Amino acid sequence: MVKRFFNFIGKEIGGLHEAAYLLGGFAIFSQVLALVRDRLLAYKFGEMLHSLDIYYAAFRIPDFIFVAIASMVSISVLIPFLMEKIDSSEKEAKAFIDAVFSAFFLVIGSVAIVAWIFTPFLLKVLFPSFSKDFPTLISMTRIMLLSPIFLGFSNFLASITQVYKRFFIYAISPLFYNLGIIFGALFLYPIPGVGIKGLAWGVAIGAFLHFFIQVPFVWHKSLFPRLHFPINFKTAKKVMLISLPRTITISSNEIAEFFLVVLAGTLTGGAISIFNFSWNLQSVPLSIIGVSYSLAAFPVLTRLFTSGDTKKFVEQMVVSTKHILFWSVPAMVLFIVLRAQIVRVILGSGHFTWADTRLTAAALAMFTFSLIPQSLTGLFVRAYYSRGDTRKPLLMNMFSAFCIIAFSYILVRVFNQVAFFRYFIENLFRVDDVQGSVVLMLPLGFSLGAFVNMVLHWVAFNREFKSYTPSIVRPLFQILSSSIIMGGVTYWFLGVFSLRFGEDTFVGVFMQAFLAGCIGIAIGIFLLKLMGNKELSVIARTLHGKIWKAKVIPPDPTGL
Repeated sequence: MVKRFFNFIGKEIGGLHEAAYLLGGFAIFSQVLALVRDRLLAYKFGEMLHSLDIYYAAFRIPDFIFVAIASMVSISVLIPFLMEKIDSSEKEAKAFIDAVFSAFFLVIGSVAIVAWIFTPFLLKVLFPSFSKDFPTLISMTRIMLLSPIFLGFSNFLASITQVYKRFFIYAISPLFYNLGIIFGALFLYPIPGVGIKGLAWGVAIGAFLHFFIQVPFVWHKSLFPRLHFPINFKTAKKVMLISLPRTITISSNEIAEFFLVVLAGTLTGGAISIFNFSWNLQSVPLSIIGVSYSLAAFPVLTRLFTSGDTKKFVEQMVVSTKHILFWSVPAMVLFIVLRAQIVRVILGSGHFTWADTRLTAAALAMFTFSLIPQSLTGLFVRAYYSRGDTRKPLLMNMFSAFCIIAFSYILVRVFNQVAFFRYFIENLFRVDDVQGSVVLMLPLGFSLGAFVNMVLHWVAFNREFKSYTPSIVRPLFQILSSSIIMGGVTYWFLGVFSLRFGEDTFVGVFMQAFLAGCIGIAIGIFLLKLMGNKELSVIARTLHGKIWKAKVIPPDPTGL
């Protein structure tokens, strides 16, 4: 039975229609499972958010290692090399795989060992407020150091499975990662003597499964990497020089997140958990809208630029921008209006209190303001990559990461010292009677930094292509005006349906949000049609009969 399962997931997906639906379906499934994971954590630890703070704090060092090192062997970097080598000969491909893997193993293994040794010192610097829980925090961090190693190996093997069109294997691997964490919460945490460390073991198990699910196929193709000494550093250096700028650019938000979590650790208890819950929630629309459109546009932009067709290159950027705005502006408005209902439906269970819900909802609203900037920045970055320019987006994204950290730190200071500003924020988001509202300054700082990043990219791009901005103005007005009215209608109907369904049950909260949202969306669509919005017509035609013609675009591994 196990052999039959591996044969099934190892099938080649040749048809575009089959592969497109496979990847899309599992991407959504993965997001849903991630929300189930967060709901389970909120249910079990809502009353003990400090315990969850330890769990999320333990992620920081392993996550930083993954962002800085493990993501350097990403699919988008290795696949072109692998395709070239495999087309030449599988023997040459195997030599390339062994050389890069050996160098990667040496680097990430050495970094993990150094991190394991210096974990106590690093954690005292990063999270001094956790002094009473240092033994637990140190143990969990050391356990989680296994995750960047296995996830890095998984990234490496995923390049091989993608070359051979084994999309099923790649699609299900993130599911196993979340299942590992859920397993840790359900089965390891209750074991006497294990406790919260069970969550860390769940992360390690999930990372191992993420890697292991890809092993049988790669082994079958006789391409499983082996350590080879002496290491061919010339080959490894070539890969590293290409991947390093891209890794830093794409991961700049994750780098900023690292420092924001450290800053959250200096605030009130539970701040790290509130920050992470709201961060995960805002990542859902970003992954579905921003990442999808920027990835889909990348090969088209590359082909147009390399062919010298600058006019169509700009037209494609305009079309992609319009469609990102079409989806992200209404999503931003709905998330802000329905923030409390979204948090209550997904996280509001068990020991997750009403105060936690209100604070997470306010933080989600703050994060949601960055949905448009993050989505458009991703598009601009890939537009630069399509032209072979990695320097500009690298500098702009690093400056943005600095701004995010600086803005957040300054806002925390202002919030604590300027009473008028604190009262304004607390009353605006209705958290004036909730302790720990200072955590809202972190998502606000993030959104401001993301906005700066978008403006920098937009201005730089428009300076080279003057026709870009004028083409966006009219559809932006249509989408923004209809979305604002949609938000007002949704908010009004929330009040109506809250009287009908009540606010004390899961079903009641879900139904009022669902029905109010549906009515608001219907009004928004009607207004767009009334204004003759072209994007609405294009999307309607695409959904009606052209979905199966879409080219398969694999998800971005940096988003894991």
